[in-house]
Amino acid sequence: MKRVYLLTLVTLLFITGQSIAQDQPVQSPRTFTLQQCIDYALENATLAKNVRLDEKIAESKVKETIGIGLPQISGSASMVHNEKLPRFFNTYTGPGGFIDFSGVPGIEVGDVVAAENFFQLKSSGDVGVSVNQLIFNGSYIVGLQASRTYKELSYKATDQTNEVIVQGVTKAYYAVLINRERIDLFTSNIARVDTLLRNTRELFKNGFAESIDADRIQVTLNNLIVERDKFLNINELGLALLKFQMDYPANEPIEISGNIKDVQKDINPEMFNENMDYKARPDYQLLEVNKKLQELNVRNRRAAYLPTLGAFLNYGYSTQSGNIGGLFKTNSAISDANGVGPDKWYNYSNYGLSLNIPLFTGLQSRNKVQQEQITLQKINNSFVYLKSSIDFEIKQASLTYDNALKSLITQEENMALADKVARVTKIKYEQGIGSNIEVIDAEDALRQAQTNYYSALYDVMIAKVDLEKSYGKLVPQIERN
Repeated sequence: MKRVYLLTLVTLLFITGQSIAQDQPVQSPRTFTLQQCIDYALENATLAKNVRLDEKIAESKVKETIGIGLPQISGSASMVHNEKLPRFFNTYTGPGGFIDFSGVPGIEVGDVVAAENFFQLKSSGDVGVSVNQLIFNGSYIVGLQASRTYKELSYKATDQTNEVIVQGVTKAYYAVLINRERIDLFTSNIARVDTLLRNTRELFKNGFAESIDADRIQVTLNNLIVERDKFLNINELGLALLKFQMDYPANEPIEISGNIKDVQKDINPEMFNENMDYKARPDYQLLEVNKKLQELNVRNRRAAYLPTLGAFLNYGYSTQSGNIGGLFKTNSAISDANGVGPDKWYNYSNYGLSLNIPLFTGLQSRNKVQQEQITLQKINNSFVYLKSSIDFEIKQASLTYDNALKSLITQEENMALADKVARVTKIKYEQGIGSNIEVIDAEDALRQAQTNYYSALYDVMIAKVDLEKSYGKLVPQIERN
């Protein structure tokens, strides 16, 4: 009886869960254009978020450096109780001296004697404010310039990271777009071959075709269905890659909008026939900023030889008493000539200038300057290497783009010819003046031509992205203050 009850309960829970799941609305996928994919990635990708945080760190670093040159104000307060004061030491000068030990046996003139410290009470207190102002420091001036250059470095690093993100997202988008077009083409081919198969079976029933003719077409249809399913899986993988490049939630559906014809309009072989401006490349700009920083490092090392000048002001109150409690009260019973009690807090103040002049630093500073100069030479050498790398990258990307474009033109012509052959062959077969094998061969040739065309089109798109990157045109430059 218990087993029947438990089985009934489990069944009811399962049916209820199924009903709830069916009642929940299916989440519709968000649709993105290429530009929307790029914008989403630049806003949400982890790399993009981190470089923006680096920008904030650099901006905060500039403010921190500026703060070093502002007045530095600090306050202090202390209370000290000496349970046993240190002794007062002096040389015994004989009777009538500062300390009289004439009654102490064994003491001679010239002996060191110790007496109770009657110049200091056991408890003391001090409250004060200090102000320090930097007037001149060569390292601070150089550091201020370096902090601003460091901020510029973070901006250039952001541009370089954005370029990497845009390149990855664009390639993933084009892959999904091409796969979608291929799937549509397979669906169209399947429908055409399926119609041919049904017509052939009717011809077989009427005695105008053989059974093997229908079997050959069935094999072609089966292959088309298998290849379409393969590209359906490839398309799912492409969407997953696009989500990854965008940092889009993996469990949320996504669709892309756009058309191959729109992308083809964007392919212009003349758009790259111009001289290269190295400064358009984010990596070149980043190296330029690194050079500025290294030049400032050299200046900073040399600034260590310069003197530093500062001003200071101290103001406070101090007092002493025989005990801690006496620090917080005024003894009015005993007063001096001015009417001020012995336990009163008295103010003090001082101000002045401080000058620090390095006189001899040995070989340390000189060798530090030399090390920074050598590092600067290495950066200058890096410019030569980077320019050569950019020239080679442009040459390689240009040739790849040119070859892909020529291949696309050829494959487009081949696809048009194969389509014409397939249509004519099918008409001849249906009219009884062509063979079934010719139809199958024409369909296979058309499918291969279509595959070659879309592969060539994808190669052109990818080559175009790489060529834009090599010229520094993939990501628009952002103007910052």
